Amino acid sequence: MLYHDKRLQYPVRVETPDPVFARQLQQAIGGIEGEIRVCMQYFFQAWGARGPNPKYRDMLLHTATEEMGHIEMLATAVAMNLETAPATAQETAAKDGIVGAVMGGKGARETMEGMLQRHILSTGMAAYPANADGVPFDMSHIYASGNLAADMYCNVAAEATGRVLAVRLFNAAHDPGMKDMLSFLIARDTMHQQQWLAVIEDLGGLKGTLPIPNSFPQEQEKQEFSYNFFATAADGAPPMPGRWTEGPAMDGKGQFSVFQNKPMGEVPNLGPARPDSGAETQQIA
Repeated sequence: MLYHDKRLQYPVRVETPDPVFARQLQQAIGGIEGEIRVCMQYFFQAWGARGPNPKYRDMLLHTATEEMGHIEMLATAVAMNLETAPATAQETAAKDGIVGAVMGGKGARETMEGMLQRHILSTGMAAYPANADGVPFDMSHIYASGNLAADMYCNVAAEATGRVLAVRLFNAAHDPGMKDMLSFLIARDTMHQQQWLAVIEDLGGLKGTLPIPNSFPQEQEKQEFSYNFFATAADGAPPMPGRWTEGPAMDGKGQFSVFQNKPMGEVPNLGPARPDSGAETQQIA
């Protein structure tokens, strides 16, 4: 059950509307790095959370709900940036000088071409759940595995790429209100990265969570390959040394080493095709 407050989580102000920037903001709404993704990811992780300690489910629900507020802020920012956008080619031509001034020097034709056309055709100058190219978010990037540690590592990656996007938008923004809003969102991404890492530490850190799932007995895996870095250079040249080629593994349960990759199986022979498979007679014989 959710409650709604009509006020925004943080102020959204636009002094100089920019429909091209509105298109860029769509990536933060419906892109794979965007807020719909993390909102739904955290909700589904929470709704499927199992275990005796309810604090993890509680935390996820709080943060998922916060992310809904971020979507609301960004959708508002998109709409505000579209307020002076030309709706037709004729309007673009008629307002060439006006739009050029309003858009900070951009020509109206350039503005019209740079806009996301579905802002005109589908939403009436408002945001919608799609990325900067107009591709709808399809939920395929929602990771909720039912394994708390695995989900936390996914969440760190989601917040890291989200913060990269927010920083790029901040650098692209010219409007001080947009920079202020993005500065807030960047700060929240900082916290959420730290938050998910704190959960991993709460679960025992790298040594307490790895390998995931830690409930699988490692003696049942081919342990001679568990900590090998497979070198795949055709000439057999060794890989450049790194933390991953020697020394203790991150989980403290093995030692990294280099293994020159080589075929360990046979050449596959699938045998003849089935008579009822629709293959050529030469395949069946």
